[in-house]
Formats: sequence, C-alpha cells, structure tokens
Amino acid sequence: MKAPFPHRKRSFPSYLFTISFVIFVIFLYGEDFTCILSSPFLGSQHAEVHPRPRQQQLRQKQGLLREKDEAVAFAVGKTAEGCDVFEGEWVYDEVSRPQYAEEECPYIQPQLTCQAHGRPDAGYQHWRWQPHGCILPSFNATLTLEMLRGKRMLFVGDSLNRGQFVSMVCLLHRVIPENAKSMETFDSLTVFTAKDYNATIEFYWAPFLVESNSDNAVVHRITERIVRAGSIMKHARYWKGADIVVFNTYLWWMTGQKMKILRGSFDADPKNITEMVTEDAYRLALGRMMKWVEKHMDPHTARVFFATMSPSHESSKEWGGDPDGNCYNETTPIKDPTYWGSTSKSMMQVIGDVFGATKVPITLLNITQLSEYRKDAHTQIYKKQWSPLTPEQLANPRSYADCNHWCLPGLQDTWNELLYAKLFFP
Repeated sequence: MKAPFPHRKRSFPSYLFTISFVIFVIFLYGEDFTCILSSPFLGSQHAEVHPRPRQQQLRQKQGLLREKDEAVAFAVGKTAEGCDVFEGEWVYDEVSRPQYAEEECPYIQPQLTCQAHGRPDAGYQHWRWQPHGCILPSFNATLTLEMLRGKRMLFVGDSLNRGQFVSMVCLLHRVIPENAKSMETFDSLTVFTAKDYNATIEFYWAPFLVESNSDNAVVHRITERIVRAGSIMKHARYWKGADIVVFNTYLWWMTGQKMKILRGSFDADPKNITEMVTEDAYRLALGRMMKWVEKHMDPHTARVFFATMSPSHESSKEWGGDPDGNCYNETTPIKDPTYWGSTSKSMMQVIGDVFGATKVPITLLNITQLSEYRKDAHTQIYKKQWSPLTPEQLANPRSYADCNHWCLPGLQDTWNELLYAKLFFP
C-alpha cells in the first residue's frame, strides 16, 4: 500500500531555485541571519543527553552526523561551535510571547486549549527559552514554508509529538490565506496542507514506533500494552517519501512493569507473549527505527530528528512543594538549574547508548532538561475530559490533573523553535 502523500518532485531547475532562494533568504531573514552567522557563541550542533556518563562520546556522535565539508539538507546558515542551545534558562517575556493566541489557531485539540477550559492564569504562555551565550533564531513562518515547498514534514509518535505537530501548524498557518490550507485525517495520519507551497505538515500516530496493540489512533487506552519490538513496517510504509521526520517515543513505555513482547502476529490465538525489561525493549524499538532510517532516508536530501523524553510533573515533592501535590495550580517554572524530576535516567541512558553508537544521520532534540523546569505549563485540569468526572474527583482537582500534556500556546512552541534552529542552522 502506497503512502497517501508520496514524495513530490519540482520541475523548477535546481540551480535557478538555489540562486533565487539565497536572495530570498538574505532579503527575508536579514538581521537574524547576519547575527547567527557572526555570533561567536551560537550553539554546538551536538545535543547533550542527561545524565552524562558518556558525555565526550555523545558530543562526538550526537546531533547531525556528517563529514565536515558535506552540505546539510535544508540548511541556510551554520552555527558556530561553543554553545549548546539546549542549555539555558527561562526568561519571562510579555513582548514576543506568546507567538499566537489560543483562539487564533483552530487546529488545537480541546485537550490542549487551557484558556478555553477556564485556566485562570496565562503566565505559562510568556516564558521564552534563552540559551547561555546563544542567539536562538526567531521562528520565521515564511522562511519555513519556502523551505518546505514541495516537501513533507512528518511527526511520528504519541500525543506529545502530536502536540508539537499542532504547535508547528499554529506557528505556520497565520501566514497562509484561509482558502489555501486544509487539515484532514486518514486513520492514524493527520495532514495539514499549505496548498500554495504544495507542502504538507503531518502527524502519524505510533506511540511505540513499532507495532503494538495501542496503534488505533482513537481507541488506544489499553492497560496491558503489548509491542512487537522488531516490527515497524506496518507504520513505516506511511513514512516513505517524507523529507523531514521528527520521531518521539517514551511515555507509553512507562508502565511501571516489564514490557510484554509479542513473538508472531496479533492475529494468532493463543498469542506468543514474553516479558522483557523495559529498557531492553526500548533499545530494540529504537534500533529498528534507525535501521529503517538508514535504509529509506537519504541524508543528502532529507533530515531526521528524534525528540527526547517529555517529562511529567506528578509529584510536587520532587521540587520541594506539597508532598501531596502535583502540577495542579503551578504557575511558575522551577528555577533550580540542576533539577531533574521523575524522567527515567535509565531510559535516557538507552538513548545515549543507541544514538552514541550509530552512524545514521539523526539529530537529537534534547527537550527533556528544559522541559523539566516547566511544571507550570501542563494542561492540569483545564482541558476537555475524556469521561465525566466523579464527585470525588471534582472535590479534589489534583486527582485528575493532567501533568503529562502541555497547554498551547506554550512550551511546545519552544520545541519547534529548537527544531527550526537545528533544521536551518545546524
């Protein structure tokens, strides 16, 4: 079965496109472009994974792995060595944040529209990520759409990655005329189309990346999760032809128990199921993803990213708060730069091991540490609820606060700013 949106080729001569686009970038991007190229501090292309037992090896292997003089697909500039854009602090900014209003983006799911569901504060929308000594390029929607002309940008993963996809759509749709854009869903695939650019920004639901019993895009809240750790083609056939892919997978692995691994088919009865340590199953799934990338993604024309863990804030005791509390009613970020919450260090180590050992050109978006500080940015109770709340829940809002997902606009817009920086200024 072919992917619904195969790769599209331009008929416009490549050398004329290159010349015209260079002129376009210089004219459009102006001051930011000059500043980025001239900054002696702007970020290292290597994303640092925390914790750091293999820091030097990771710095050598992570980020975009390529020969020094090889051109990088989609790059319009280059960052200088010496600064990591993932290391920094949150700065309150009422001038440039938020980058869009919640009510101005009709594509945000009701599970993420916190203001519409009664959130009394809006400070979470005004925090801007400021790298130490770096100039993070300002997100430019027109530049992004020009670079995506005739292309597919695809987000693959769970609901956290879907939130990043929606954030990207919200950042871009403002510069597209109303009759020149559309959003459609085809089972697990959701497609936003910028018609004048012949470009799509897409999301594909695959919470484990590999095949699982949670693959239905609507009915997937299954307690006993089962994966086929070596099977990816059920999903990956829809990824072929994508020019930019952003993968994520983490939250669905964290069951607190060993993972159930299916040997054989889900249609078999009885099913051949064994148990595996979660970290080992996770390693197998990432390895299978990377084999697919190596076989199907051309590093000369395409880019692949992997977003690290999106943290949860289930216990305020972790940041010195109420022992019985969680993210509910939190309105400011954590200020301790060394803070590390409940995000699994062992799973983070798996990412470090797998990506540190590969030569597949995948760029890590290390969003974990900077997101750890944002206990204030979750949807909390201000969202559409999947089922009616009980009187007991209503009497104790903490009991049903969502400390996994993020309000939009908010934190995930920063994830896309970092993706933008790594895509165009590697």
